[in-house]
Amino acid sequence: MIATVTDAPLDLLFHVEHVGSARAGAVATFVGLVRDHDPSVTGEVVGLDYSAHPDAEATLRGIAERIAAEDDVLGVAVSHRTGRLGVGEAAIVAAVAAAHRAESFDACRRLVETVKAELPVWKREILADGTHHWVGL
Repeated sequence: MIATVTDAPLDLLFHVEHVGSARAGAVATFVGLVRDHDPSVTGEVVGLDYSAHPDAEATLRGIAERIAAEDDVLGVAVSHRTGRLGVGEAAIVAAVAAAHRAESFDACRRLVETVKAELPVWKREILADGTHHWVGL
């Protein structure tokens, strides 16, 4: 299992390779990318600044362990970035292995939705005009 909060770029293939096994018939993945807009903000987004609580990695590990403990799940890998990210960079990468695709997709979605709801990570959107906007505060 992988569960990291890091300022290093995220590698989807690394995550996929760490959940695969002879028992796995499917690996579902998710990559959350920095986009150039936010429908709730006027202006072009040019980057995001992510900051994390010191306990964020422990929280992420707990989330991943809960998903990994589910009956149909064979492997879990999830990482979240911190620091300054440009448009197009991956902010979160997740991979979940299971024997069948439906279980893999369902568990990956639960993983990502739980991370979004529970991980103490905050983002500040940087706009082209130099202003910024905190999201989720």
